Amino acid sequence: MATEAFEEIAETFEFLDDWEDRYRTVIDMGKAMAPLDDAVKVPATKVEGCASQVWLLPRIEGQGPSAVFSFDGESDAMIVRGLIAVLRALYSGLPVSEVVTVDAHAELGRLGLHDHLSAQRSNGVRAMVERINLLAKDAMAA
Repeated sequence: MATEAFEEIAETFEFLDDWEDRYRTVIDMGKAMAPLDDAVKVPATKVEGCASQVWLLPRIEGQGPSAVFSFDGESDAMIVRGLIAVLRALYSGLPVSEVVTVDAHAELGRLGLHDHLSAQRSNGVRAMVERINLLAKDAMAA
């Protein structure tokens, strides 16, 4: 159950045989994201458990389980910024009730990311996914 934007990434990755090309694609996706304003880079938006500095800023439209989820994010590491862009494609536009049902591990596995990320980066992705799920659960309860 992936968004159309994530499916486009998965299709692109199918045509990229070399991991270096995939890596560059992820970095380019991160470069294309608008930077976060320094004013929102606060402890409340910082993701703990990442080796790099990571901030996720939720954007919830509506209320309750049908509220639409999206987020902006930033990192001081280019590859992590790209991973944030991949996660944005995976989750943004979904109702918060669906965000919590996404199997991020399986979806990211379709991109071959598990095989090419360091343990620290994998832990960081896991921390970001946990934060996204927490944000969605909080929005469902609002």
